[in-house]
Amino acid sequence: MFNWFRKKEEGAPQTSEMPENEAPQSETPQAPEDEAERSDTPSKNIFENTSRALFEGLSSLFGGGADVAKPLDEFELEDIENNLIKADVGVELAGEIVEKIGKNKLSVQDLPDFLKTEFENTLSGYQNTELNYEHGKLNVYFIVGVNGAGKTTLIGKLAYKLKNEGKKVLIIAADTFRAAAEEQISIWAQRAGVDIFRKDRIDSSAVIYEGLQRAKDGGYNVVLIDSAGRLQNKFNLIEELKKNKSVIEKLAPDAANENILVLDANLGQNGLSQAKVFKDAVELTAVAVTKIDGSAKGGIIFAIAKEYNLPTKLIGVGEKIGDLKKFDAKEFISGIF
Repeated sequence: MFNWFRKKEEGAPQTSEMPENEAPQSETPQAPEDEAERSDTPSKNIFENTSRALFEGLSSLFGGGADVAKPLDEFELEDIENNLIKADVGVELAGEIVEKIGKNKLSVQDLPDFLKTEFENTLSGYQNTELNYEHGKLNVYFIVGVNGAGKTTLIGKLAYKLKNEGKKVLIIAADTFRAAAEEQISIWAQRAGVDIFRKDRIDSSAVIYEGLQRAKDGGYNVVLIDSAGRLQNKFNLIEELKKNKSVIEKLAPDAANENILVLDANLGQNGLSQAKVFKDAVELTAVAVTKIDGSAKGGIIFAIAKEYNLPTKLIGVGEKIGDLKKFDAKEFISGIF
């Protein structure tokens, strides 16, 4: 048996993949019993499903009588590559890892340390995952992502986190197309105890323009801008987001900006195609991965870093308003190993 990998009692949970153009059109917040309480789930539990997805498939490749010191053959290498891809680490990274395993004639017993090193190297450029923030300036965080990824929820949690750090926060409700979007973001603003600027059913860029004016006049530290996330018509979405970004750059040229893509961890590799759409629309600076505590597809963090050179800066780890953590690469790798 492949004893070097952690053995689990049961297989990875089933998760459903959702085509990017069929994301649900609502993100109604679920009110926890105590909004101020954070689950504070240990990292080994947060990443347990991802760990299982990565290593159970590899463990099953080798029977009890396998020679663990023998260099892996081409069939075993192919199985390893397939399992890494299934675990959502990305085709490019999986291919590179397997090529190195074969070139260095590694054996089964070499794999745990080798994989850990490769994953650490993939995220090595992202040891500092703090959001860009400059004191004495307006800090503008433009939040993008498909409807259903948890964008509205993440904005509410981030607003709550920033307010608790002593910052004056304004949410701009610029998703003026989706039904009930303004009502949902208003609920989150109220729960977080921050201000919101909204003007329903008008051009999103106009809302952003007026909202930024209010932020500058009102002495706010941070502005969180919600955005449209419909992918049914990618061209229209990209053009709208480009226009939104142009307004931000015009009105707040000296702001410490972040363009943050929100991805649902359960979508796995589908998240890569979403990243491409939003990367074409705005100059992304960071990723926030939601629902990672219940997902077996946290390997998408490696794929995003490898294929798009984007750091994950935030992760959603539960349903409560305080369940938002700064992403820590060392904690993530320790958790899945």
